[in-house]
Amino acid sequence: MPRPLGELEDAVMTRVWKWNRPVTVREVLEDLQQERSIAYTTVMTVLDNLHQKGWVRREAEGRAYRYEAVSTRAAYAAALMNDAWSQSDNPAAALVAFFGMMSPEQREALRDAVRMVQGPETPAPQNPPASPSEQSPAATEGDGGR
Repeated sequence: MPRPLGELEDAVMTRVWKWNRPVTVREVLEDLQQERSIAYTTVMTVLDNLHQKGWVRREAEGRAYRYEAVSTRAAYAAALMNDAWSQSDNPAAALVAFFGMMSPEQREALRDAVRMVQGPETPAPQNPPASPSEQSPAATEGDGGR
């Protein structure tokens, strides 16, 4: 399972995920510099580390690289939750405690997610189909009486 990203790794990946396109070190640097003082080489090292860890792929463009996320932030969050849950000695109790921490909006999102995973529910037929012996002769004529 993935280890949680460090603070700077998360700041870099947040931009890569948000922009959802290949990015350069310079682009990430310029955006990060709006929040903090940071060097080009630091951002380059973080992106290289993220590449080595498999979080981003890169493609050469001239003398630089363009970096692109390998998976989504949602997949990252899901993997962290799964890892934490699997370490519990009582997974049901862990889920109950987790649900208790959720806001009403988060619980509604959870209900929506469960509905999506379960798929559309097929409504029960209002009138069950008649058995072959109950079908009218017209209904069985077209299939040769079968």
